Amino acid sequence: MNQNYSDDTLVNLQEEYDKTNIQEIIDEFERELIGLRPVKTRIKEIAALLLIDKLRNKLELVSGNPGLHMSFTGSPGTGKTAVATKMSDILYRLGYIKKGHLLTVTRDDLVGQYIGHTAPKTKEVLKQAMGGVLFIDEAYYLYKPDNDRDYGAEAIEILLQVMENQRDDLVVIFAGYKDKMDKFYESNPGLSSRVTNHVDFPDYTSEELLQISELMLEEQQYKLTEEAKKALLEYVNRRKKGANFANARSMQNALGRARMRQADRIFSQANKVLTKNDLVTIEANDILQSRFFAEIS
Repeated sequence: MNQNYSDDTLVNLQEEYDKTNIQEIIDEFERELIGLRPVKTRIKEIAALLLIDKLRNKLELVSGNPGLHMSFTGSPGTGKTAVATKMSDILYRLGYIKKGHLLTVTRDDLVGQYIGHTAPKTKEVLKQAMGGVLFIDEAYYLYKPDNDRDYGAEAIEILLQVMENQRDDLVVIFAGYKDKMDKFYESNPGLSSRVTNHVDFPDYTSEELLQISELMLEEQQYKLTEEAKKALLEYVNRRKKGANFANARSMQNALGRARMRQADRIFSQANKVLTKNDLVTIEANDILQSRFFAEIS
């Protein structure tokens, strides 16, 4: 039975916000993710819109569908998957999805290699994702207009049907390079019309990548000397000029190689009695041995 709400019906916004516990997720954003200021701002705007939409529904105000499907665009290693995980938590706490899990897939998980293979593959993925968020990385590879025998279009058609008809059961996030995603949406207007929230992820600055690197090392109980920090910052500046730079992902790989060099350096001094500090410290030379210091002058 409908209740009669007057124009001056009171709603305690702070109380409603506190009930959702999404401030905890926002705090994690700030604490765990370096940089990404425009992304954090956009996610907060989306969360605010969804909270207000819930309050409007509570007061039986007519609301258009807020549109939950999203597009995350940016270079590799800029935190798209990490933010998608936080976004799934926000959607769950606001009551827009029932389970709150995130399922990450690529074209290979959705598209078959022969007639009759794509539909069951795509439907199985959708079944696993129901109640949560489906994150499709490098989504533009679903569409190959130059290949008449490609089955990606069939997967897109199934996705479109579910995105439209089961909006209360699933949120889809498409991700990839911005220029390629723009062309992908231009080629699929039906898809573009269903994706209303676009979030662009900027590349990290060199200083932000140094901070990220220090956090990565801290999690593994390593530390950089002051000279090593300077060397790593110089490495970042040189590495960004090279091909296939993938932001935090590239830094993770670089730190793995630095740890190997540190281990080799320690092992070469096998007769030395080691301290804990020896085992946890990355020195400048462990960074400076990178080929990027030789290749780029």
